[in-house]
Amino acid sequence: MAAGDRLILVGRIVGLHGVAGEVKLESYTDPRMQIFRYEPWVLCSAAGEQEISGCRGREQGKGMVASLPDCADRDRAAALVGSEIKVRRSMLPMPRPGEYYWTDLEGLDVVTVEGVALGRISHLLATGANDVMVVRDGERERLLPFVLDDYVKTVDFDAGLVTVDWDPEF
Repeated sequence: MAAGDRLILVGRIVGLHGVAGEVKLESYTDPRMQIFRYEPWVLCSAAGEQEISGCRGREQGKGMVASLPDCADRDRAAALVGSEIKVRRSMLPMPRPGEYYWTDLEGLDVVTVEGVALGRISHLLATGANDVMVVRDGERERLLPFVLDDYVKTVDFDAGLVTVDWDPEF
């Protein structure tokens, strides 16, 4: 699968709203209403995948409510609760210089500026201070701050490599 065809998780259907088939959403986009700008959605559940376009939504209190095409009753909507909402990577805008999508960093190898291999980025975590890379090498897991210039010196997608200023013993 080409990188642009890779499916990226952008939200989840978490509940029902009313009797007309509307659903409650949890959006992982920032801002959260941005989820409606990316189409088509691929809804993924235990029942399989289905691609849909034409979703509309609104903010409702602290949550979000969506109307989905071909979903006009509560029973149809109930079948979708728990579905992950994914979009193709190619639907997302290009990041600005110095910004990265976490999904693009996952799977890259990490080495120190001295060339010591630390492992591969498993995933990233959001913390109050900065994002953190979870780097695994099979034996060990390291948590490295994703702070450009201070710790992260280069990100080279062509080489599949992130170079960091980090003590391999830490």
